[in-house]
Amino acid sequence: MSHIIHRQLAVTPPIATHSEGVYFFDQSGKRYLDACGGAAVSSLGHRHPKVIQALHHQIDTLAYAHTGFFTNEAVEQLADQLIATAPGDLNHVYFVSGGSEAIETALKLARQYWVERGQTQRTQFIARKQSYHGNTLGALAVGGNEWRRAPFSPLLMDVIRVSSCNAYRDKQQDETVEEYTSRLIDELEAAIIAAGPETIIGFCAETVSGATTGAVPPTPGYFSAVRALCDKYDILYIADEVMCGMGRTGTLHAFEQESVVPDIVTVAKGLGGGYQPIGAVLVREPIIDAIRSGSGNFQHGHTYICHPTAAAAALAVQQVIQQDGLLARVQQQGRYLLTQLEQKIGVLEFVGNTRGRGLFAGIELVKDKRTKQPFEAGLSLHAQIKRASFAEGLMVYPMGGTIDGREGDHILLAPPFIVSTQQIDFIVETLKNVIVKVTEKASCRR
Repeated sequence: MSHIIHRQLAVTPPIATHSEGVYFFDQSGKRYLDACGGAAVSSLGHRHPKVIQALHHQIDTLAYAHTGFFTNEAVEQLADQLIATAPGDLNHVYFVSGGSEAIETALKLARQYWVERGQTQRTQFIARKQSYHGNTLGALAVGGNEWRRAPFSPLLMDVIRVSSCNAYRDKQQDETVEEYTSRLIDELEAAIIAAGPETIIGFCAETVSGATTGAVPPTPGYFSAVRALCDKYDILYIADEVMCGMGRTGTLHAFEQESVVPDIVTVAKGLGGGYQPIGAVLVREPIIDAIRSGSGNFQHGHTYICHPTAAAAALAVQQVIQQDGLLARVQQQGRYLLTQLEQKIGVLEFVGNTRGRGLFAGIELVKDKRTKQPFEAGLSLHAQIKRASFAEGLMVYPMGGTIDGREGDHILLAPPFIVSTQQIDFIVETLKNVIVKVTEKASCRR
């Protein structure tokens, strides 16, 4: 009997004994293709020799050093790497242990920025419905995932909420994409004006949505208009790229494809590729200048910030991505994956939409393709597909509540950047067969 508090208390998962490339192996020797990177984490796959070598070297020299006393070479080099590859004046970085910590850091940093400028009345954030920013209380508060929020709602700060950017679900039939985008921007501006721009700290959004709605990319021009609004009303723009960043969409930062530079950017998962827990917050120059010329101290900290071993692993991951030209590979293999999904899974009777960017893809399941009506929430269709795929040696990332926190099902795919064409074929064919089997059975219950 396991003494671990597992995600499902009634179920103990199989033991993973080892991994290699894009595969996991369990104690029986069964092989599983990791088509979701765990949770869009494993950018290089598993047991990459250069990352393992970097970890061994760091552990042999300096495994841990508290930032109250020292900095260290590994973290300084990682910072240099990230700043050298970051657009605009994102010239500063703060290292944490994961995505939720990164969001918490960003929220506190944004608030302190305004305090340092004497604008203590700024106490509110604006965020979007059907978003996800992490599971700690601050991150959960700005997130719009109602299923995750519900048990803890009395503990969460109030956040101004606007619509997500999801053309498949929310664009009206008589609207063009441009009109839909304009409507969203008008809604955001109206929310800013209603709250009072002088009370708002910042606007927080995922560049390409992740777990809650399943790899939904923004409409063209959406984030450039968001950036313009933030500038107009002097509020901060915080980009959550914990899941979609660090190469996952084909550029190192997903916002590069939107021709914008946020004020604060959070990254994690793909930063260290799963080899060690690490996240980071990239920050524009004026924010740090305000704190430097004010109190001189960022009032925040954790025991494991700037961890040398985690930094060494992340630096090796980022160097491999750069040296091996893996961003170009993500673009190439991403095009192939999305095409195969559209042609072989998008045509299925109970698949409403396939979407994504790079090696970050989503499949939304529907009971009625014409009306986009979802399956009954009680069926937990997404969970059925996960179990059936796992039985076939395929790991996918499912989620329910795609539409409103309760209704809707989707499957998220985020394979390692090294995934081959043949492995993509296996992913698509296996998932197609599973979806057909599970949805046909579910449809008989109508």
